[in-house]
Amino acid sequence: MGLGKTEGKYEPGNIGTAITFLLIGLGAGALIGMLYAPKAGKQMRKDLRRKYDDARETLDDWTGQAREAAEEAIERGADLADDLREKVAPLAKNIRREVSG
Repeated sequence: MGLGKTEGKYEPGNIGTAITFLLIGLGAGALIGMLYAPKAGKQMRKDLRRKYDDARETLDDWTGQAREAAEEAIERGADLADDLREKVAPLAKNIRREVSG
């Protein structure tokens, strides 16, 4: 009964899937709770629409924040790669000179 090799390992695909199922479960639970609540049909539809709009707005906010974070990470990675390239260029030039000389 050994533990799996992925214990404690960060896997973005699994995290995203877990968050997706969590949000689906929360939405389904809220919907079922509202359907069993004693309210008139018109009020129920109004509440459902408001909750849907709130959830949609929250999801849009999270998407925007994730996009901004990804763009910043890509920009930092590109800057790091450029800096590294500049530092390695003289070393590579010296190595080429030594090998050809």
